Amino acid sequence: MTNQKTALITGIHGQDGYYLSRLLLDKNYHVIGLGRSTVGPSWPHAARIDYRSANLQDLAHLIQLLGELGPSEIYNLAAQSFVPVSWEQPIATFEANGLPVIHLLEAIRTTDPAIRFFQASSAGMFGHRGSETCSEQTPFRPRDPYSVSKLFAHMLTVNYREAYGVFAVSGILFNHESPLRPPWFVSRKISSGVAAIKRGEKEELKLGNLGAVRDWGYAGDFVRGMWLSLQADEPSDYVFCTGEARTVEEFVSLAFDVVGRNWRDHVVADDRLSSAGQDSLGGSSIKAQESLGWELEVGFTELVEMMVRSDLSGGTTESGGSVL
Repeated sequence: MTNQKTALITGIHGQDGYYLSRLLLDKNYHVIGLGRSTVGPSWPHAARIDYRSANLQDLAHLIQLLGELGPSEIYNLAAQSFVPVSWEQPIATFEANGLPVIHLLEAIRTTDPAIRFFQASSAGMFGHRGSETCSEQTPFRPRDPYSVSKLFAHMLTVNYREAYGVFAVSGILFNHESPLRPPWFVSRKISSGVAAIKRGEKEELKLGNLGAVRDWGYAGDFVRGMWLSLQADEPSDYVFCTGEARTVEEFVSLAFDVVGRNWRDHVVADDRLSSAGQDSLGGSSIKAQESLGWELEVGFTELVEMMVRSDLSGGTTESGGSVL
């Protein structure tokens, strides 16, 4: 027990917080979860999490916490992660996604520079790339306030690594899903909509651009990549993705296959529901695979089936989302 590591996870209430905390607990970590709520998560394994209410924009409080808790690893998962909201609330999005990273890195620098830090960056920073495959060398061209705020946080992480020698890693995460994905994301909108149609609660599923291309992976696989990146000998940045470009139509078709329905009988295209962000984005995770030994365990078809079956059974008791 004396060799037990302590990991601090911000945004503990969210989808990634669920999967990462479960992974770390299985590896015998002492897991500390930070959130703005006074109440911690209600998951089956939540009783094993040392939950603390904290304001990530309060530097003095963070310095006090790090000094008291002594984490060896910090995973920053807290964010406002819904792109449409970032257009409506750009300043609040910047405050949620950018300022906490400055405070966390400053707290590490002044308290214990040996703490290893993971920043959850977004593939949205690449912007619209057409058929281009994005890697760690691809230039960033963010096209919405959310992605701009994530790029700010990403570059801060790189700067503190280079200027102060902090073991700071940015994981550039492509879309990663699970039954805990909030219902306003298209993947969960599809799986929950298909389940509702199967139960006879509705007849139609309205969606935006069916030709939009995404690289969808499983959240459980992605958090394993986060952990692996902090176990490396040297800090670096890594793209985490499946490398498989899939259209929304493919996701829809597979989801309806689970319930034995033809998607064309139920899906209604509505251009007003299309996002203003990128319509095509593909990536390469070769660096993570070769340097970290990262591998995918859940494929696209299995992921879609998992989400639909979860919604058919009434969903999970845990609530996903990006909760600070």
